[in-house]
Amino acid sequence: MEIVVIEKKTFEQMIGSFQDFANQVKTLCNSNNNETWLNNDAVCALLQVSKRTMQSFRDSGAIAFSQIGHKCFYKASDVELFIQKQQINT
Repeated sequence: MEIVVIEKKTFEQMIGSFQDFANQVKTLCNSNNNETWLNNDAVCALLQVSKRTMQSFRDSGAIAFSQIGHKCFYKASDVELFIQKQQINT
């Protein structure tokens, strides 16, 4: 085991940075508390499209999504916005 010695001031700055980061994460997590998330299969069924079509929507930026590992998730509000845009374009 290796021991690393740093100055107290540097250590306190590191702790402050970690606390700021933790506060930002907490704020982000709390800001989306009421948002419903849908998985790829649910959105495909809702829109009545294939997984490949959903991939095309994601690739083109037509629909916002978040990815955790290999799974894609969509905010219900983003899906509603996508549907409204599709209705306007048709």
